[in-house]
Amino acid sequence: MLYHAYELQRSWLSSASTWASIGAEMLSNPALPFGYMGMGPVAASALDVFAHATATYGKPAWGIETVEAGGIHHPVVEATVVNRPFGDLKRFRREGLPEDAPRLLIVAPMSGHYATLLRGTVERMLENYTVYVTDWADARNVPLHEGHFDLDDYMDYVIGFLEHIGPGGHVMAVCQPSVPVFAATAIMNRDNHECAPKTLTMMGGPIDTRCSPTSVNDLAMDRPIEWFRHNVIATVPMQYRGAGRRVYPGFMQLAGFMSMNLGNHMQSHYEMFKHLTAGDEASAQATKDFYDEYRSVCDMTAEFYLQTVQEVFQDHSIPNGTFMHRGKRIDLGDITETALLAIEGERDDISGLGQTRAALELTPNLDASKKRYYMAEGAGHYGIFNGSKWRGKIAPVVEEFIAAHG
Repeated sequence: MLYHAYELQRSWLSSASTWASIGAEMLSNPALPFGYMGMGPVAASALDVFAHATATYGKPAWGIETVEAGGIHHPVVEATVVNRPFGDLKRFRREGLPEDAPRLLIVAPMSGHYATLLRGTVERMLENYTVYVTDWADARNVPLHEGHFDLDDYMDYVIGFLEHIGPGGHVMAVCQPSVPVFAATAIMNRDNHECAPKTLTMMGGPIDTRCSPTSVNDLAMDRPIEWFRHNVIATVPMQYRGAGRRVYPGFMQLAGFMSMNLGNHMQSHYEMFKHLTAGDEASAQATKDFYDEYRSVCDMTAEFYLQTVQEVFQDHSIPNGTFMHRGKRIDLGDITETALLAIEGERDDISGLGQTRAALELTPNLDASKKRYYMAEGAGHYGIFNGSKWRGKIAPVVEEFIAAHG
């Protein structure tokens, strides 16, 4: 019933959004008198904000056509090099990049948003690397006959993608995937796998959520796993390819994120309204572009979501040494070759300070020269991998670390 209620609400709001958009265009049309008199501009701006806030958003395009390097704009070639039911492997490469340029796998979060949320991350690293990205599928569009997808499968996908990239690659895990990628790295080191990554960069990842717990951690800890199973898991309706699949809907995750910082989101929309009223279209469009991406959400399989909540946030399996893969316990002491870089944001309200740094303390057999920690001053969760702090301060640290251990 949860998913059906959402679809009903979405259809209602979609109609309201369309009418609001039409009204905004009429009130701001220079050929009509409404935009020049009385409350016309104010009403048009209010309707525009409402239309944008209630619109339906699909999967965004990557849209990376060029990247600037050395003061020159180079065309970028995008390709899907591995196609799998629950996620593809994308490759981005700019023209003019040396054939022997380092290869970097960026593992995007499977946490309700599409991988395109990392567009800024990919663009920055494209300057000097051939970049591969995990482009996770929307679970509601994966037919039931493709089977299930859990943390074990996630780790297998990561290992498979690294095998496709070949020996000598590097990995960057952004937020949620830090845990399974950390575990996959231990497996590949244990097996002396030739494709084990040279370096692993973990950014704002919940390795040990007992450190500086945030509201996200508190929510996961306050309720038993059965509460999540019965209250936030839904069945995909018949109109989607994944009809009948049990999922954690993306709209639930979005609602949770929005409620965490509701005041900030309301202020952002108020600022958008003021920009539109004042005729500052550029500033208003910047806000719209952010929310176009932020409101584009996808579903996760129920088994992946529930297992993540239990293993990462409730049982603390990684720091406790009880994390499993295909029935075999993962020993982080097996990591002896892959160099580790842990990056945290000073103002991260999703993964608190110390949660990612814990990875460096959990690898006793890795030489200290292969470990590094960096705390980005003034950066929030999204500022770690997007925006000016990412481009100017954090990315150079990543590049320096990869060069030192490549």
